Amino acid sequence: MPEPNTQLRQARERVESPNVAGEVLSRQELADMVNAWIYQHLSRRVCLSANYIGKMERGVLRWPNDDYRKGLRAVLGVKTDGDLGFRRPRRVPMVITATDKDRKDFLHAAFGAVTEAGHRFIELAASNEPTRPPSVVSAADIEAVRNIAEVFSTWDHVYGSGLVREAVNSQLRHSVELLGARCPERLQPDLYSAVGFLGLVSAFMAFDAYAHKDARRMFRLALACAEESGNWHLRAKVLSSMARQAIWCGDPDTGLTLVELALVRADRLTPAERAMLLAARARALAKLGRTQETLSAVGMADQEFGRLKTDEELSWMRYYDTAQHAGDTGHALFDLAIRGQFVGEASRRLSAAVAGHGDVYVRSRAISGTKLASLTMAVGDPEQATAIGAQALRDAGTVRSRRAADDLRELHRFAAPYERIPEVSELRHRITGLISGS
Repeated sequence: MPEPNTQLRQARERVESPNVAGEVLSRQELADMVNAWIYQHLSRRVCLSANYIGKMERGVLRWPNDDYRKGLRAVLGVKTDGDLGFRRPRRVPMVITATDKDRKDFLHAAFGAVTEAGHRFIELAASNEPTRPPSVVSAADIEAVRNIAEVFSTWDHVYGSGLVREAVNSQLRHSVELLGARCPERLQPDLYSAVGFLGLVSAFMAFDAYAHKDARRMFRLALACAEESGNWHLRAKVLSSMARQAIWCGDPDTGLTLVELALVRADRLTPAERAMLLAARARALAKLGRTQETLSAVGMADQEFGRLKTDEELSWMRYYDTAQHAGDTGHALFDLAIRGQFVGEASRRLSAAVAGHGDVYVRSRAISGTKLASLTMAVGDPEQATAIGAQALRDAGTVRSRRAADDLRELHRFAAPYERIPEVSELRHRITGLISGS
């Protein structure tokens, strides 16, 4: 068994949480702060997670990469790696037995043939021996599925769905095979929950990529897993995401129905889950033009969010922080503001979302920033809208998201009446270039 890294854990617990007064820094908060520090000081995007922090504290990982060590030293205020209990692993000398001629023959056979026939790359990458599920599912197998889902979810927030969707789909197919393997009865709820969580991540990526049929099918898989495991929290998250897809696709009535279904036993849910669902309800009601009910739903969502305690939320709800809540409710009020109602409140919430989203949630920051620019443009302040839109465009340029691209198209339309202003014309030109390039 690995020896726990008590130095790292103690260093983390000496730092106060930036979100909950009087509480120690959580693993997720530490991961977010290190990710932000690395981006700010090293100009690199990384995806350090709470799970990875946990592995380091348990001693499973004793020598993280150089970027992580630098970020951890800076955030935790120590001078050396040894202060955090990190130890460089002993190097094992490598013995090479192949002769120089063997090496040359191998390189010629492997790479020469590929150079001569580039189309064979696909053949070389194909797998005729897929990974088979274990004969008996263990707790470690379930934890692996859960960890994979968290990693893919983080990548999705940072980079969008475009680059990793095929990878998560492949992993989902393999994980579903675990459901047909033998599994101890006591572990079955955890297995269904883990596979359901991965199905949710995969479904939302498909939604973000506008593969809507794939998304609906995977959402149904995730919902079935949630029902099978009796996991009310996963059920609420899946139904919320299904509602968001329905609303986005122009069917707010179905979206409202899905939200109400998720709220049937709201007493079993956490404050963040209830706030998330009420914000989705507000979005649907705003699309339906039901102004007073929209405002009521936003107010109820605010009340629930005020009861939130970060450490009591499950891992997949940790994203629902102040910035996310401001963005979700701001998006609901956007539809009222475009019609001339509650413009100031919608702008305030969207501004808070843009300011609060760190680089780990760059796609959310891009979408909220684009909405804020569209609203500002629509109410007749093209200069300010152009400045906001330029920042949103920079964020959107780092992600592959069809949703983000469609919001930019909307900004392009709102900016059309001010085409004669040089800065606005340049913004519209840059939007066209980015969308066509992607």
